[in-house]
Amino acid sequence: MKAVVWHGKEDVRVDNVPDPIIQEPTDAIVRITSTAICGSDLHLYSKLSPLMREGDIIGHEPMGIVEEVGREVEHISPGDRVVIPFNISCGDCYFCDQDLYSQCETTRDTGKLAQGVNLLGRGRGASLFGYTHVYGAVPGGQAEYLRVPQAHFGPIKVPEGPADERFLYLSDVLPTSWQAVAYADVPEGGTVGIWGLGPIGQMSARIALHQGAGRVIGIDRVAERLAMASRHGVQTLDFSAVENVRDVILDLTDGRGLDAAIDAVGMEASGSAVGSLLQTTKLQLDKATALRAAMSSIRRGGTLSLSGVYAGPIQAFPLGDLFDMQIQIRMGQANVRQWTDEIIPLLTDEDVLGVEDLKTHTMPLEDAPLGYEIFQKKQDGAIKCVLKP
Repeated sequence: MKAVVWHGKEDVRVDNVPDPIIQEPTDAIVRITSTAICGSDLHLYSKLSPLMREGDIIGHEPMGIVEEVGREVEHISPGDRVVIPFNISCGDCYFCDQDLYSQCETTRDTGKLAQGVNLLGRGRGASLFGYTHVYGAVPGGQAEYLRVPQAHFGPIKVPEGPADERFLYLSDVLPTSWQAVAYADVPEGGTVGIWGLGPIGQMSARIALHQGAGRVIGIDRVAERLAMASRHGVQTLDFSAVENVRDVILDLTDGRGLDAAIDAVGMEASGSAVGSLLQTTKLQLDKATALRAAMSSIRRGGTLSLSGVYAGPIQAFPLGDLFDMQIQIRMGQANVRQWTDEIIPLLTDEDVLGVEDLKTHTMPLEDAPLGYEIFQKKQDGAIKCVLKP
């Protein structure tokens, strides 16, 4: 089969690789019909190369048709249309019983490599499709076929009929955004600021408005992203056009600040020239530009929700200031299956969240290298690229 394969920093190719096969009774084989490039994939593309190995199949936002199931898989059958959550969870371990599917004990990689890069020395969370050798080294979903471990629980059966894009984002974008808003705990009629208007920021904004936020302020500098957010009722702020985002936010909120802030950027943040130089030279003394701006814009007693991916410690973290202001912080990989039952009704009858207005590019799988390039460089209006094997 053909698959998107990592060969080195900013070097992904579409190679011929062996077809996957059933290995465990809880496996399934899915023929992929749509698979998306995620902002988190850009970390693999350019920043996390030490955690990758040449030949890794990447991608973690797939859906398709079930081809084959293991003998212990009963809730899906060959011919079913399914979406595959990006985290691989068993559904019945200690953490899965608490809806913490991203921390599944059954699929956690607690090996030497994982422990060696974890500051707390407890390994990493649940295995993820196509996402480094500290998250299980499981072949990913940017491919013609995918072996799905723990298929007795993970795959989400969806209706026939509507286009894939109506359901594809259940794999990551929608539950990640839903959790970001849930963790932000925006009061009814309150104001939330969202840093980064990529796919997660876009959907977080729409979900926050759907759930009763009075005002959503979206912060970015890419014209196409600002325009997309605006047409869904978001008040936008181009951070490249103002001297200090915090000052603008305070002016907009009677000097108090935001009720909640969502960092939907993570370590892909763009910031000052000095910060860019430090990142380029690998010193990485400040890879948290969006995080620092978000923290400084929250009111006392407000909430910070992190959905953007960070790796490693953040220098000079202002813990004392956060303590003084009584800021609550919640973060983590999305527990996909915790949220999908709430989201699916918003996708079936009407496109309540406007998910069909998220994709900007549809490409054959063979064009994946181009998709990665334009997404990383924010070229050609790229916000969400969907690959069709």
